[in-house]
Amino acid sequence: MYLARTARYLPLSLLLCASPALGQSAPDEAPAPAPAQYVPACDEAPREDAMVLLCAPPSSAEELRAAEVEPAAPAIIPLTLSAATPLRIAVDQRARIHHPGEVIHGKIIETVYAFDQVVIPAGSVATGRVKGIAPVPRLRRTMAYANGDFSPFRKYEVSFDSVTLPDGRQLPITTTVTPGTAQVVHLVSNPDKQQQKGATGRATDRATSEAKGKIAEAKEQARESWDKLTAPGKMHRLKEFLLAQSPYRRQYLQPGTRFVADLNAPLEFGTTPRTNEQLAAVGSEPVPDSTLKARLVAEVSSATATRGTPVTAVLTEPLYSPTHQLVLPANSRLIGEVVKAQPARKLHRNGELRVIFERIETSEEAVQALAQLHVQAEAQAERSQGMIGNLEGVEVDRRANMHLDEEGGAHTTDSKTRYLSSGLAVLLAAAASHTEVERGTTETAGPGVRTAAGGSGFRLTGALLSLVAKSTPVSMAIGAYGASTSIYANFLSRGRDVVLPKDTPMGIGFGPPHTKSQ
Repeated sequence: MYLARTARYLPLSLLLCASPALGQSAPDEAPAPAPAQYVPACDEAPREDAMVLLCAPPSSAEELRAAEVEPAAPAIIPLTLSAATPLRIAVDQRARIHHPGEVIHGKIIETVYAFDQVVIPAGSVATGRVKGIAPVPRLRRTMAYANGDFSPFRKYEVSFDSVTLPDGRQLPITTTVTPGTAQVVHLVSNPDKQQQKGATGRATDRATSEAKGKIAEAKEQARESWDKLTAPGKMHRLKEFLLAQSPYRRQYLQPGTRFVADLNAPLEFGTTPRTNEQLAAVGSEPVPDSTLKARLVAEVSSATATRGTPVTAVLTEPLYSPTHQLVLPANSRLIGEVVKAQPARKLHRNGELRVIFERIETSEEAVQALAQLHVQAEAQAERSQGMIGNLEGVEVDRRANMHLDEEGGAHTTDSKTRYLSSGLAVLLAAAASHTEVERGTTETAGPGVRTAAGGSGFRLTGALLSLVAKSTPVSMAIGAYGASTSIYANFLSRGRDVVLPKDTPMGIGFGPPHTKSQ
């Protein structure tokens, strides 16, 4: 019992004995540091024996780690083709236009993009049908009969309902299709980038350029005529020519005919993620002299347009910077206006049209993606004030006889063969009416001249009629009709307007404005 009572007071005795020893220590000696105690941080759960007031604030490194923000999640961009997106389709098999329901087979000739992704590559197969065949109006049918054509061209309507991708996927679609174009030509303009010259120098260059243009046009027509004569398939072309001259012929949809099919409903192709780094250059100004591939939103014609008429185009292919950063995604809008419009006039004076683009607006998908990344796009109008977009290329119907000048202005021209055709028709009509009196007899034109004169008026039907009738007055009348219609059509009638249809493919070059544009 005594030992237990002594052990109870042992710690207190040791403490009283240690106090004098501490007091006798040297004054210059620093007290021994207290053992480190655990002090929990504020963001940790305190231990059971820790006081609440001893919760220490986090150190600077800990504070930085806590304040560090995680990388922003990538923007999710929907890959959607909106309604009215055009699909350019070329027929690859001949189909007869005889009754509704005829199958039409073609291929996509222009890659379709959603944002910056290919969703319908070129070469995809498109199938459709003849939706309807319109009757020929009475007046037009009468004029066709008068020209010896008893099977006039009938307007038809086509609809494409399926697209098969190269990987085998089949996309059902509903479309509205514009009339087909049998022959398409791609026009290119080469803007003059030389230094400014004086007025005399510009006039000389303009005259030289016009002269060279006429010579080049004549050479091009001669080359095309020679190519048509020497190209393979002479017998097929001869057969087609004879069928075109015959009074009755079947109507076919020839291979190579191009259609523009506008989607009636959107097409979904999923989504794609894009980070802030991938979209860092979106909306920036294009590199000078960049060429943008676009399509026209609405038709523009020299007959109805005036100076200042707004013009809008939509980018059909994304534009990248020299470092391969996305600058403008597909569906970005190019805003411009008509700066010159001259309608066609009488005496066969043709129209002129010139369009420039002054502003670029990024697509809605790009704006939404930047909003997801909390990036604010700058104003596009401020970014493109010092740049002008001119037409550098356009794809049109060959029959339009359209040309682009050095500044991108479009104008229609007439074929030089109109002088030859009209002169030949007049000569045949005069030869058919020519008679000679020799040795008391009157000699009329021979059967060959009468046949040719009849052919100038009513084609094959007029030629056969003149040959069978063996009548000079009949040949004279048919020849005179052919000569008068040729002169009126080539010299007296109203000229042709410049028409850029809806969805016309264009190449637009953006760069510093030309001298004449300023």
